[in-house]
Amino acid sequence: MAETAAKKTEKTTSGSRPRLMLMDGHSLAYRAFFALPAENFTTATGQPTNAIYGFASMLANTLRDEAPTHFAVAFDVSRKTWRSQEFPEYKANRSKTPDEFKGQVELIGELLDAMHTPRFAVDGFEADDVIATLATQAEAAGFDVLIVTGDRDSFQLVTDHVTVLYPTKGVSELTRFTPEKVEEKYGLTPAQYPDFAALRGDPSDNLPGIPGVGEKTAAKWINQFGSFADLVERAEEVKGKAGQNFRDHIEAVKLNRRLTEMVRDVELPKAVTDLERAAYDRTAVAMVLDTLEIRNPSLRERLLAVDPGAEQAEETPAEPGVAVDGTVLAAGEVAPWLAEHGDTALGLATVDTWALGAGSVTEVALAGAGGAAAWFDPTQLDEADENAFAAWLADASKPKVLHNAKGVMRVFAEHGWTIDGITMDTALAAYLVKPGRRSFALDALSLEYLGRELAPAAAAGQLAFGTEDDEQAEADALMVQARAILDLGEAFTGKLQEVGAADLLKDVELPTSTLLARMERHGISADRAHLEAMEQMFAGAVQQAVKEAHASVGHEFNLGSPKQLQEVFFGELALPKTKKTKTGYTTDADALAWLASQTEHELPVIMLRHREQAKLRVTVEGLIKTIAADGRIHTTFNQTVAATGRLSSTDPNLQNIPVRTDEGRAIRRGFVVGEGFESLMTADYSQIELRVMAHLSEDEGLIEAFTSGEDLHTTVASQVFGVERSAVDAEMRRKIKAMSYGLAYGLSAFGLSGQLNIEPAEARVLMDTYFERFGGVRDYLRRVVDEARATGYTETMLGRRRYLPDLNSDNRQRREMAERMALNAPIQGTAADIVKIAMLNVDKALTDAKLASRLLLQVHDEIVLEIAPGEAAAAEELVRREMAGAVHLRAPLDVSVGVGTDWESAAH
Repeated sequence: MAETAAKKTEKTTSGSRPRLMLMDGHSLAYRAFFALPAENFTTATGQPTNAIYGFASMLANTLRDEAPTHFAVAFDVSRKTWRSQEFPEYKANRSKTPDEFKGQVELIGELLDAMHTPRFAVDGFEADDVIATLATQAEAAGFDVLIVTGDRDSFQLVTDHVTVLYPTKGVSELTRFTPEKVEEKYGLTPAQYPDFAALRGDPSDNLPGIPGVGEKTAAKWINQFGSFADLVERAEEVKGKAGQNFRDHIEAVKLNRRLTEMVRDVELPKAVTDLERAAYDRTAVAMVLDTLEIRNPSLRERLLAVDPGAEQAEETPAEPGVAVDGTVLAAGEVAPWLAEHGDTALGLATVDTWALGAGSVTEVALAGAGGAAAWFDPTQLDEADENAFAAWLADASKPKVLHNAKGVMRVFAEHGWTIDGITMDTALAAYLVKPGRRSFALDALSLEYLGRELAPAAAAGQLAFGTEDDEQAEADALMVQARAILDLGEAFTGKLQEVGAADLLKDVELPTSTLLARMERHGISADRAHLEAMEQMFAGAVQQAVKEAHASVGHEFNLGSPKQLQEVFFGELALPKTKKTKTGYTTDADALAWLASQTEHELPVIMLRHREQAKLRVTVEGLIKTIAADGRIHTTFNQTVAATGRLSSTDPNLQNIPVRTDEGRAIRRGFVVGEGFESLMTADYSQIELRVMAHLSEDEGLIEAFTSGEDLHTTVASQVFGVERSAVDAEMRRKIKAMSYGLAYGLSAFGLSGQLNIEPAEARVLMDTYFERFGGVRDYLRRVVDEARATGYTETMLGRRRYLPDLNSDNRQRREMAERMALNAPIQGTAADIVKIAMLNVDKALTDAKLASRLLLQVHDEIVLEIAPGEAAAAEELVRREMAGAVHLRAPLDVSVGVGTDWESAAH
């Protein structure tokens, strides 16, 4: 809030009176919608969340700053109210509600329900009337009332004990309207405000004003005559043309006066005393935010900080920690400790560093059954300790439980240690149990599954944590982590069985993490000179675009300033208006592309090129920064980010490199074969998602299209459009390709229309025609949603589940979002599983064949290998065999392989 602490002391409320805060939910949500760009607040399935985010942020701040004892939110039901019945043109001038806003109010309602906040919506009345009724009742009952709304008509409710908080900048700044503030601004008392509003009219509500009568004249008349009623009675006394205009429009103004007056006796299901704030259902709040992919930690913290049950939750926390029989081991003590405890499962935790392909372990902690735990500094081991620890790590018969095992394996290799016998990775297990969760951090899992925090707790006869020096405290904390990892491993053993994912962890995810750790250590060689030349080229292209943009309008301006762009596009050049936002007409990428199609002016095209080149420059700059001392780029692969099972990468994100553009291909030439190797080899699956869809749907026509050996999209297009294959043109093929992949990704007719730039009705006809020809696909897509609605989850061929409770939601947007996930998850998830199996099989086959060639990268559906001298032919035969045979599909897997000295020349 913009309000200062000093101003807060001027509040009209008394500390001894209960305080009721009322919010106009629809008004504030709409303001939030325009305050935040929808394109920056959208879920992976396309559900906008900007209004929800903005409303929740304002809600958290206002509850914090005002500290009400009672709270409720009122919403409009529809535009059909008693006012529209009396005046059909009431609000008729308002534009259609933006599609991006639709449904967000319902989702805000779900968040409020999780916060146990009463909400009102009464047929035939507006939120204003509900608020007026509650405010009147509350003041009579001895409450102080705060009304948060963007409707100025609420000023009529202001009294010594009713204050309006009116947004003056988006939803971040509120102005406090007391009786004195209303009089200062309008020269009227709050009771006179509806008289004034009736004379002024209200364009936003389509209430006509009086020609020639503005706010100053309206206020003067009310002060002169005392009230609207007296003004009407003495209408003949009003002088001049304004007076005649008033008399000519007197009936319309009388109607305005009736419509402007808020109803104060709406029949409501709850009394004011029922609105006392209650503790949240914190799990439900987290679930709503997770589902909407609102992950901003600051917003979550602010919302939870104003939970009336927060203090109680702090007073009765989860178990504050765990006591372990911790021992700090000195040189010569590790080998005996492992001899005593190493045959049973041990949890292992580390403190380590890793950057640019190198790292080290600075602390190790182990925890076993019965509370036994140990900590040691790996640099202080003697030879016997070192040998004993290395042997224990490498012994497959010694069970080990880790959290994010890939990172541990990667850095342990720096010390010459290899790890075998990992029976559980608690991060991967949590991901398989609940792939859509927000965090897989150890502390969050400990709270959720063990009911305790990651903090040491002393116990009788055990090491008293927190009483030693800093080094001891660090050792204690790491031993507690090791114990939590061990206990979580036991908890997840049962959870994995419940969701049918035990084999998926053992046979796919754990082996994949071992392979990825090696791939991250290998890295891929980079041609620094080539990348630096690319960065300079893109920088030059950016500057050239700036010069061209300035020349196109005849003066300099800041291409990075939305405000200046709006002035140039829609002011100076008078180009067609794009979508309106709170800050003006948008100039995002979609808007620029639309402008380029609507006008012959060159600026939109220049701006698109400027942004594209700037983005490419940033990408290449990031690649250069990640080249390690060994001349290679060591990306980090993520197994727990995509809920479908696909891998992603960071530092750098290799999926950011364009695949199909000339610039992207040029960037890929900067990834080269390393010293001691002969070439790079790339291998990927052709149309894997569509082959999976054909397999799962068992559609004979689609399977035949794959097995015919003809071009898939041309063959399918000929069947859908009913023409010979030779008559299929590029546009037909493009539409069918978009359709086929769209179905595999849960695309709706509306989404398809956007992709193809056609009307939704045409997209629906295309989709219906496709389904007529491929009925098996249609039946499968219906069946997978119905089955998921019944079971609550979808499943891949290998049993990877995606839980979708919103399939049965009463909220249409959330339900449709879940349906799209249900269509997408089995297909994309199965494809992801196949790629992992293929990687594992190729890696094993390379080892079995005693080849020195090795895997380096996995990006999208592509695998990149580094081929040792003389091994290209053997490696290619092996790769084709193992990838094609990863799983059996009715539409057989097709593998493409290429070889070259750099990533681009190895393309196929």
